Amino acid sequence: MQFVIVTGMSGAGKSTLLSIFEDLGYYCVDNLPPKLVQNLADLCAEAGSGIDKVALGIDIRGQKRFHDLIAGFRALEFRHINYSIVFLESSDNVLLTRYKETRRSHPLNSDIALGIAEERERLAFIKERATYIIDTSMLLVRQFREKIIDIYVDNKDFGLMVHVQSFGFKYGLPMLADLVFDVRFLPNPFYVKDLKALTGLDEPVRSYVMESEISQKFLKDLGDMLLFLLPHYLAEGKNQLVVAIGCTGGKHRSVSIARGIHEILQAAGHSLVINHRDVEKA
Repeated sequence: MQFVIVTGMSGAGKSTLLSIFEDLGYYCVDNLPPKLVQNLADLCAEAGSGIDKVALGIDIRGQKRFHDLIAGFRALEFRHINYSIVFLESSDNVLLTRYKETRRSHPLNSDIALGIAEERERLAFIKERATYIIDTSMLLVRQFREKIIDIYVDNKDFGLMVHVQSFGFKYGLPMLADLVFDVRFLPNPFYVKDLKALTGLDEPVRSYVMESEISQKFLKDLGDMLLFLLPHYLAEGKNQLVVAIGCTGGKHRSVSIARGIHEILQAAGHSLVINHRDVEKA
């Protein structure tokens, strides 16, 4: 089991870091009382839990309970669970600016500067034990993510998870779509008696859609464009991309094209999920 303690200065980016770990497949818990660290470890270690990577965010919000973390470390060591501590640091000026931008008060003192100074003093004991200390003062999210991948991902080719989704415009746009493509200009099997009751999951429908030269060219050009775009999205720190393909009812053309895009990206080695939101609707 990989067990990561995420801690450090308030405003240094712990929430961002936990989001990065979540994208890397970690089970993430934020602001757990330190006394419960050993309980969480026991829960995750249970047979059948399916949890082998945990990122636990603990910060000064725990106040007096924060020093219970030492007991938590000992509990992990007693259970022979390997753990690492990532301590996030940032300069006073950057922290002050971030607090002013978010208009939040410091958890230790209404005077932000005094709160930062007090927090540094209280966290000194855990900073000394940290496995990694990361200064986020000048880091972009993309650079932050790259640092964590360098440390925690064995396969440095960890990439973008692409969700290919077909849908019907009559039922509304997918709320989480990043890219939406309208294929209502392609030949429509709905008006073919023998195909109307079938869907793009059936080969006769897909063959009908794809026998058109327009469909073939569109699928090729769209595939080429996505293959061009995906590395650039990844370079900018994006870890998930939802590509939505829509036709009128979401049963025929959109499903056929979504399947074709899935095959193109799969052949190129991308991580993929495909679903057909409206294929079962009347």
